[in-house]
Amino acid sequence: MKKSNYARIALAALFLIAIAAFFYFDGAQYLTLEALKAKRELLSGWVSHNFLLALFSFIAVYIAVTAVSLPGAAVLTLAGGALFGLLWGGIAVSFASSIGATLAFLASRFLLRDAIRAKFADRIKGIEAGVKKDGAIYLLSLRLVPLVPFFVVNLLMGLTPIRTATFYIVSQIGMLPGTLAFVFAGTQLAKITSLKSILSPSLIAAFAVIGLLPLVLKFLLNFIAARKIYRGYKKPKSFDYNLIVIGAGSAGLVSSYIAAAVKAKVVLIEKHKMGGDCLNTGCVPSKALIRSARLLADARASKKYGISSMSAEFDFAEVMARVQSVVAKVEPHDSALRYESLGVNCINGAAKLVSPWTVEVNGKTLSARSIIIATGARPLIPNLPGLDAISYLTSDTLWQIKALPKRLLVLGGGPIGCELAQAFARFGSVVTIVGRAPRLLPREDEDVAALLRDVFIAEGIQLALGHTAVEFKAQAEGGLLIAEFDGKRVEFAFDQVLIALGRKANVEGFGL
Repeated sequence: MKKSNYARIALAALFLIAIAAFFYFDGAQYLTLEALKAKRELLSGWVSHNFLLALFSFIAVYIAVTAVSLPGAAVLTLAGGALFGLLWGGIAVSFASSIGATLAFLASRFLLRDAIRAKFADRIKGIEAGVKKDGAIYLLSLRLVPLVPFFVVNLLMGLTPIRTATFYIVSQIGMLPGTLAFVFAGTQLAKITSLKSILSPSLIAAFAVIGLLPLVLKFLLNFIAARKIYRGYKKPKSFDYNLIVIGAGSAGLVSSYIAAAVKAKVVLIEKHKMGGDCLNTGCVPSKALIRSARLLADARASKKYGISSMSAEFDFAEVMARVQSVVAKVEPHDSALRYESLGVNCINGAAKLVSPWTVEVNGKTLSARSIIIATGARPLIPNLPGLDAISYLTSDTLWQIKALPKRLLVLGGGPIGCELAQAFARFGSVVTIVGRAPRLLPREDEDVAALLRDVFIAEGIQLALGHTAVEFKAQAEGGLLIAEFDGKRVEFAFDQVLIALGRKANVEGFGL
């Protein structure tokens, strides 16, 4: 067992012992409003004769209670005001509460964070990214609103990547209004009948308003930043359209359709083909190809369906011709003719943004109150030596081939690489998948990737995972990929190579 695990066990045991002892010896009886009021005179006399000792003892107790997340912090805050007054009580409680909160934060981080991240790594990426960007704002808002128990904030923040120094400073500032309110209430202890009487509805509302201030400030800063982007551009007094959509793929088509359905005046600009990747090079052709490959696989596995034998003959060129016929069958649904009939003005041309409200296309300038960028993505091509010297395929260019490659190398074990690798293997290609990740589909659940690996191996697909591509070399027939694995160089010969390393957003070349 690692030393860190022993330390975690020891710290967890210490916390459990402290909490158990607190409840076993009924420590809660000393941290009630009634106990404080009953012993106020006795404690005040001791404080007057031993001020510094009493002050530092109070701070130590407060830190301990807060660090272990025990109930009683509210009563201790009142005690700070009752025994030490608004000034010294406020200082003592402010620092003690922040130090104790930070210790609880660190304990939560040390004990729980690694386990939580290991189990929910993919699910908390968005939360961690948000905390890294605006964690201080969120924490300040939580600290300013006493409706959220502070010990819960301490423990949850420990699971996030917020810096310890940031947590402490923001906590010190954010808890100050509530601290001073409670400390002041403590100076008026004789008038307090219950803790609920301190947090009146009006006081809670005031704290809520204060808590919203950081979020309002963030909104204003974002608004100011947005206005800076528009500086130097003149907004038209009137617009040609309500909406300009750049790109007629899935997102652009749906956006245009909805806009037209609500009677907006909309123009859709596409420089290539209507339907975008989904119709022409993605969803439609790939699923058509997969359907034909699945038919061959079912024929080979006919015994599984109670048929002793089944044979199938095919011409790969005819298979690819069928794929294009499926695309042609779906094409009218995404055509300019159909969208014109829906009320969308469709323009074939390359759009260029001139200002936040105007676009140039085919020598004309169009203006709209809003512009949607729906330009999609393209295959990600790595910067590898020798790649330009060979004729490589991508998910965009694959659909033009007519002959089945004998040896197909697929670079990338993501969804595109996997589905096309299996399809070509079922047609009869000798397929090898080379991936840098240690498993297929690295963004999916491990059990799914393991299942797919077993299926691929059973179907004869060769897997070279954990391999880093280094360079390509052209040969008389096809080429050679040189990769590194475990410090050694490995060579893979191929007739055709499919680059399937993901997609890259189209955000360049049109003035964005």
